[in-house]
Amino acid sequence: MEDRTGQVVEVEAAAVLGFDPGDPAFRADPYPHYRRLARAGSRLHRTDVGLRVTTSHELCERVLRDPRFGHRPEGGGLWRESRARNRSFLTMDPPDHTRLRRLVSKAFTPRLVERLRPRVEALVDELLDGVSGEVDLIAALAYPLPVIVISEMLGVPARDRDLFKGWSDSLARGLDPDFLLPEAEIRLREKAREEFAVYFRELAAQRRLRPRDDLVSALVDVSDGGDVLSEEELLATCVLLLVAGHETTVNLIGNGALALLRDPAQLELFRRHPQNVPAAVEELLRYDPPVQLTLRAALEDVDLDGTLIERGKLILLLTGAANRDPSVFDDPDRLDLTRYIEGRDAPRHLSFGHGIHFCLGAPLARLEGQVALRKLFERDVALAGQDLVYRDNLVLRGLRDLPVVIRA
Repeated sequence: MEDRTGQVVEVEAAAVLGFDPGDPAFRADPYPHYRRLARAGSRLHRTDVGLRVTTSHELCERVLRDPRFGHRPEGGGLWRESRARNRSFLTMDPPDHTRLRRLVSKAFTPRLVERLRPRVEALVDELLDGVSGEVDLIAALAYPLPVIVISEMLGVPARDRDLFKGWSDSLARGLDPDFLLPEAEIRLREKAREEFAVYFRELAAQRRLRPRDDLVSALVDVSDGGDVLSEEELLATCVLLLVAGHETTVNLIGNGALALLRDPAQLELFRRHPQNVPAAVEELLRYDPPVQLTLRAALEDVDLDGTLIERGKLILLLTGAANRDPSVFDDPDRLDLTRYIEGRDAPRHLSFGHGIHFCLGAPLARLEGQVALRKLFERDVALAGQDLVYRDNLVLRGLRDLPVVIRA
């Protein structure tokens, strides 16, 4: 899609939604804007250029599991086909998605993730021990924990972790749709992708010669009936694991900590019942999720609720809004850490997606979020300021910093 068309889409989307996703006020609290849109009288809003938008949980869930919706209609649609190289399976459709996800799943297993629990526990202790006074919780805990975990999983030497920060900040914009990004941001993202690829190409070559007990070695070696990852597929997968496995977890910890700090009654409940931390994290994921939206394109003409979605046309699924749909969640704007305990309800939030693209790294994000928040709030922690700034990402929602006071 040409830049001019992308600008029209952005302007029209903002007009029909009644808000600008780039507005700092929207970034600070998008949920009142979502509520206004949900009350606008239609579950499926339309822009003049054909972009559809929904806040409905039922519609979001249905589109995410419907094989007639995907990412890139062959020979059509509103996507930039010129940037198809080095795509991860996150933005692929079957059968390519099915093949690559199956291969990566062989190396990235739930058993491997659970084996990490003692290491995650130790890392959180190392990061928090001796910390007191006013600190930035993002810099002290939320950022370094997942970057150390994913670095160690991939086999990146500790001395190279700082390289990831700049790359990760730029690559995180890769989760935003191209047509909502200025060209300068796209150039920075592509530059980071190339630098990342050079680094991991060399690391993969080393692991082919001398395999180790790490994820890059496993991805190099993974096979399914003779099928293996090509070098480009391996590199794209490493990029995905870095961005999706790191950036979203930073925001889960940051957003979750802020929600608890702003609600003393719920924080006290969190502290009194450590056995319920897994259920509490599910509610924090629902209440203020790290991922706020996703896009799908119609791979063929689809009748959706009596509306024709023509092949190649896009639907913007506001999953952050769907997580507060009152038709699914009682009192959805209230943080309720008891929502998922004692069999009261099963988590139906869409924070990890749904269907074939359900987040492969969800078990790791849950593990890190549970351990980090439990251990953090074993300490005396308070907010040190109310003027918080959120990062510029559209898909991801996360704080630039979170000043807190930790008392020894």
